[in-house]
Amino acid sequence: MNPLELARDRLLGQTAAFDREVGDEDSRYLRSLREEGRSHFASLGFPHTRLEEWRYTNVGPIAATDFQLADREHPPIPRTVVEEIAFPVFACSLFVFANGHFRPELSSSPILPGELRVESLAQLRSENPEALEPHLGRYTDQKSHSFAALNTALLDDGAVVTIPRGARLENPVHLVFISNGETATLSQPRVLVVAEENSRAVVIQDHVSVGDGVRFTNSVSEVVTRAEADLDLVILQRESDRTHHVSNLSSQQQRNSRFRAHTVTLDGSLVRNDLGALLAEEGAECALNGVFLGRGSQLIDNHTVVDHAVPHGTSRELYKGILCGKSKGVFRGRVIVRPDAQKTDAEQSNPNLLVADGAEINTKPQLEIYADDVKCSHGSAIGRLDADALFYLRSRGIDEERARLVLTRGFAVEVLEQLPAPALRDATLALLEERLRDAGVGS
Repeated sequence: MNPLELARDRLLGQTAAFDREVGDEDSRYLRSLREEGRSHFASLGFPHTRLEEWRYTNVGPIAATDFQLADREHPPIPRTVVEEIAFPVFACSLFVFANGHFRPELSSSPILPGELRVESLAQLRSENPEALEPHLGRYTDQKSHSFAALNTALLDDGAVVTIPRGARLENPVHLVFISNGETATLSQPRVLVVAEENSRAVVIQDHVSVGDGVRFTNSVSEVVTRAEADLDLVILQRESDRTHHVSNLSSQQQRNSRFRAHTVTLDGSLVRNDLGALLAEEGAECALNGVFLGRGSQLIDNHTVVDHAVPHGTSRELYKGILCGKSKGVFRGRVIVRPDAQKTDAEQSNPNLLVADGAEINTKPQLEIYADDVKCSHGSAIGRLDADALFYLRSRGIDEERARLVLTRGFAVEVLEQLPAPALRDATLALLEERLRDAGVGS
């Protein structure tokens, strides 16, 4: 038996122990959902590099570590630590999860109850499981994504965000997922966002870490935007360099809805982001924006699928990679235009900047078009800092290191400027500059 199979069996043992602990507490639907996840994970196991979707991403480092499920009792986290790691401009609207479990004593929100519901999945499981059944587990493809299946097999707690019909939220909803502990810990963040008809909101899903332990964060998010809804989802990944992070985001859009996903990856050892967007009804508009920074020996892999299932859909995708040191990046983006999806307008772009000689990027943009009345384009580029631009800045009295930082920062700004709040853009740009200096750019 190879190491990936051993790791699969080890985690299957943990899912069985979790089922015994939970017993018959959950509803029939939730028990069936967990069992389905366990079955799919048992069948799929850990992905290997012989699979085309995982060709450049070896999950051996995850399989080699005996990760244990995070303790429900939670290691203690002082409020001061939360305030230090959370974006201060959003500290007034804060929902904190430690190792995937809701911590109400560390959370606060000024938003009126009638405008928004941010609830604990664990609490809904015990008090109102019928509220979860219409959406939870309905959008994630467990048959194709083994880590999403594992998350579902261990379904326990998470965030359930409901933006009521017609609501217009002025403040972002800030979800902070803290990976905490000094041992090899597996945490399973779960997020469900339902934007009801004609609503408008910004949700920030912020992944951070505390402590020196090796961590594995296995995150699943599901988003549905109903007719005329307008939603921005920002996913920030800034965990420690001893954290492996795998995420799966699935969205489904209804008539004339607008959904924008912004993925910013700044930290982590091995990071894999899978994002699937389904434009299920006419008039839907989707934008996928991403920027990822690789440092040291990091591996950052982004896989996206935009599925135009009906006519009159619009999608825009812009992912930019910055690779320093000996880091490796992967981008594979598929845009599918179904036979009936006439009048589709889709654009996809993946420019990448190699800052160091040892950095590497593998990129594969794809268009699969089965309709004839469409407007679609895609492309990718790989390059280094422009020598003429660097010379121009130096001729204006800017030293070389500062010039390199300015140009690298400018490369990312096009994506970060699309973040939905000025304060968030400023804070994220400051984090990017800090990480670039740590990587020796502009030091």
